[in-house]
Amino acid sequence: MTAVPQATARPRTAAGPPGPAPRRRRWHRLAIPLGLVAALIATTLVTHALDRPDPDDRGYLSPVETGEHGGSRLADSLRQRGLTVRRETDARAALSTARTGPPATLFVPAADLLRSETLARLTRLPVGTRLVLVDPSVRVLLATGVPVDLTDRRWATKVVGPQTDGAPCPLDELGPVRQAAAQRQRYEPDAEVDADLCFSAGLARLPGGVETVLVGADDPFRNDRFGEQDNQAFATALLGVHARIVWLDLAGPEPPLPARSSPPPVADSPTTPEAGAETMPPDGNGQGGRPGTPPDGPGDGPPRGSAGGPPPNPLWKAFPLWFWAILAQLALALLLAALWRARRLGPPAPEPLPVAVRSAETALGRARLYQRAGARGPAGRTLRSAALARLLPWLNLPADAPQDRVATAVAARAGGEPEQIEELLYGGDPATDEDLVTLARSLDTVTRAVVASPPERSHPVPSPRTDPTEGGTR
Repeated sequence: MTAVPQATARPRTAAGPPGPAPRRRRWHRLAIPLGLVAALIATTLVTHALDRPDPDDRGYLSPVETGEHGGSRLADSLRQRGLTVRRETDARAALSTARTGPPATLFVPAADLLRSETLARLTRLPVGTRLVLVDPSVRVLLATGVPVDLTDRRWATKVVGPQTDGAPCPLDELGPVRQAAAQRQRYEPDAEVDADLCFSAGLARLPGGVETVLVGADDPFRNDRFGEQDNQAFATALLGVHARIVWLDLAGPEPPLPARSSPPPVADSPTTPEAGAETMPPDGNGQGGRPGTPPDGPGDGPPRGSAGGPPPNPLWKAFPLWFWAILAQLALALLLAALWRARRLGPPAPEPLPVAVRSAETALGRARLYQRAGARGPAGRTLRSAALARLLPWLNLPADAPQDRVATAVAARAGGEPEQIEELLYGGDPATDEDLVTLARSLDTVTRAVVASPPERSHPVPSPRTDPTEGGTR
């Protein structure tokens, strides 16, 4: 009889649980594409933030600023047409100038820098005044009482024609304009308001005593884009309907009203002004208010782009619809690539092999897969299952025979103690590669010893079987 090697006979208590199989880190396959997308988005946001002008910047659309975001080219073009451009840096002086003399055009490039009380006074100018607001926010529209909603804000300004939904522009002065960069913010007037829309709703005019014109983009007025398309004709025609242009050039947010030093007058006091009367306290900034009106500054009201509640996330409206469409397509492509590279679901589908593969190559390929995955436990269980599949027919034992009975029968033919044989056939998973090699050799030795002895029953010699430890047939 052939004795079982002592290296395989280990006490059952010595076999511990298999250690965790080391796996190669594949996080970079997911981190690199996501990192590239994040870097692209961050670069786009930073570039756009640096390129877009901020109404809070000094010199923004100023008639004396010659930089890219200034308005000196527009002011020079208006003067060349024989129009008078009056630059005012104080809101009170601008309102006073607009009220004095013949009708004028009040141009307010940065209306968000004004207090809500000042914004309310803009619509109480003399009849015939044209008020031009550049890209006003929701706070400005609410303070001025303009019944218009903001819709579909774009990532970048679009060059469009004067038509809106196929209807021509009713502003006669804009007739020569064929295309202008005027659509970044679209406007939607209330249903009961008779308003005129031009340039794909990027310009809205509300007729009345004070003709209010909303322009949804500042590009036609800026020096860097003044000469593109028909921006020059658009800006000069919009501001040149009157011979006088009052240009409100604010250097920063309008200062708040100073606190009153005396208590408010009693309601029945004879010094109380009549209802509807306006007071102009000498605050030095040109603005007054009704009695009891609280101080109002740019930081007191709702933030830019909100209607009294928390400001919406600017990221959703910072990008156009095509950007989100491309991002969704990229995400779908990444998902399809992940599904393509992922493990298939369901049972494998049997397919005829195009060529005959040698058993040794199949065993070697499967062994390399086990080795790459570090699957010592599954490899050991596969070896034990193959050994039992060959031993049980020779021992005339059923497939569900008890372990001790199988071990006793194998020990009677191969030699050794039944406990050692049971540990060899049903023991724990190998912990190292050396243990796996020792297990394979021991199983091969025991299998050869049992097969070499005569079987327990008379039957034909079993057909040659594939030996996973040898990688061939015998």
